[in-house]
Amino acid sequence: MTVAEIQAYPKTRLDMSAFQEKCPMEPPQEKTLEAHDNKSYSGLLPAEVGTDYSFKRKIVWKNAIGFFALHLAAVYGLWLMVADCYWKTDIWALLVGFSSGLGVTTGAHRLFSHKAYKAPFITRLVLILFHTLAGQNCLYIWVRDHRQHHKYSDTDADPHNAHRGFFFSHVGWLMSRKHPAVIAKGKTIDMSDMQADWLVMFQKQHYKVLYAIFAIFLPAVVPVYSWGESWWNSFFVAYMFRSVLVLNMTWLVNSAAHIWGNKPFDKYMEPVESSFVAFVSVGEGWHNYHHAFPWDYRAAELGSKYSITTFVIDALAYFGLAYDLKSTPYHMVKRRVERTGDGSHPIFGPHAEKLESTGKLDDVDIADIVKSKEVGLVRRLPTAQG
Repeated sequence: MTVAEIQAYPKTRLDMSAFQEKCPMEPPQEKTLEAHDNKSYSGLLPAEVGTDYSFKRKIVWKNAIGFFALHLAAVYGLWLMVADCYWKTDIWALLVGFSSGLGVTTGAHRLFSHKAYKAPFITRLVLILFHTLAGQNCLYIWVRDHRQHHKYSDTDADPHNAHRGFFFSHVGWLMSRKHPAVIAKGKTIDMSDMQADWLVMFQKQHYKVLYAIFAIFLPAVVPVYSWGESWWNSFFVAYMFRSVLVLNMTWLVNSAAHIWGNKPFDKYMEPVESSFVAFVSVGEGWHNYHHAFPWDYRAAELGSKYSITTFVIDALAYFGLAYDLKSTPYHMVKRRVERTGDGSHPIFGPHAEKLESTGKLDDVDIADIVKSKEVGLVRRLPTAQG
């Protein structure tokens, strides 16, 4: 219809019905999964992706039910661990869990994802075997997802976007269909170094078989034939409880370490410093530092008294099993803290100027610092009493 025809219509209900026949009004469009699938993310920079809170995820019920069943089995395994198992089985399960954790932190994370240090064949082989123990998908997929997490941190292109809440960033992302931005941007992650490593590609190609052998069978068979544990107890303790425990410790780095804590190095990002997560994840909780300086093999300022992973890498380097360890110059850390920190750094925070000018801090200043940081760092500062 032309403008003249529209103006010529009398303002009556009968004429309005005739008008709608010629000019039907389209209903408002809701944002659907298909609409997001058709959206192009290829030209967007990380800062432009953002988080679309109107996006509704599709639950993958097979995964959701599977994870629920795994956690029920883990709780049952914990009960067997306390009430029915040999103490040797308990120790064995914790030892296997610790080894698999190192496969994730020392291997998948700091060596393969960030290239924070280099390692000879034997170290890489052992770390890949330990990573297989953890059962957190093949190393190739783990590295790709983690590199994508850093590049698009806490946006819709981040596989476990913390803006979606604790549950989603912890485990919910594994129970729902991937956001189209994750799929689109995942294809852009450079994985040429992983593709060139035959150990990584061998594990990727044969992951299911390797997982069955190293993550399920071997951890369960050792207690049975070594000290007479039952197959039932060994399976639920050395496999079910152990694997789910390590999974949740790893997931805390994606969830809690992006929500609760301080940001002494960069207040403009979501990752935080979390002593609790650092403790349970053997050193991976100093996440604000890690995202500010992801190439640093220590993943924490000057290492950390909780960072068993850093200690292991240092030990490997001492014996020639790791080399070219990358770290961040301290003057660079200082400049980053002063430029983007939230003021909670114990040395370069709000008390730094007073400390520099007077050479000491009052007891009130010390008390403020103690509330936010570890006592081990505070003891290096001069008090009012000298």
